[in-house]
Amino acid sequence: MAKKQRQSKNNEDLDEGQSEQESVNALELLKEDHREVEQLFQSFEEADGRSRQGIADEAIKALEIHTKIEESLVYPAIREATGEEDLVDEANEEHHVVALLIKELKKMKASAEGYKAKFTVMSELVKHHIEEEEKEMFPEAENADIDWEELGQKALGIKERMMSKSSRGHRRAA
Repeated sequence: MAKKQRQSKNNEDLDEGQSEQESVNALELLKEDHREVEQLFQSFEEADGRSRQGIADEAIKALEIHTKIEESLVYPAIREATGEEDLVDEANEEHHVVALLIKELKKMKASAEGYKAKFTVMSELVKHHIEEEEKEMFPEAENADIDWEELGQKALGIKERMMSKSSRGHRRAA
């Protein structure tokens, strides 16, 4: 986590052209994201009712960014390089189900009846998804002819743009 924070801090300190030169492996970036959302899920479970909304909002935003990276960059590269159809198709379907739950959660307050149950179901689906990616998909993909550093650069670009867009949206709403 400290590495991620240093990396994030370095990205903030550098202009956009310089951060593009930073080397990062896309699979490692995704695994860091996995640890982050797992921690957020744990925090949500342990939180009191008042704290849950902020934790849930943070988890949802992290999942939306992560999903965009996987669906637009990583999964197409894995499909092309490995010919793996079933795992990629299943992962995309899991994303679809989680996206439906996120859409419903965004319409609710954390204090609403059913919110905690819905968030918990979503977190269980995501945990299952993470396990399959890290035990099946990623190990197979690591040995494929994929430039993980190039994908990592593109992934960081997506992440920075989406986080920046999110920050601007919050300032406007305030």
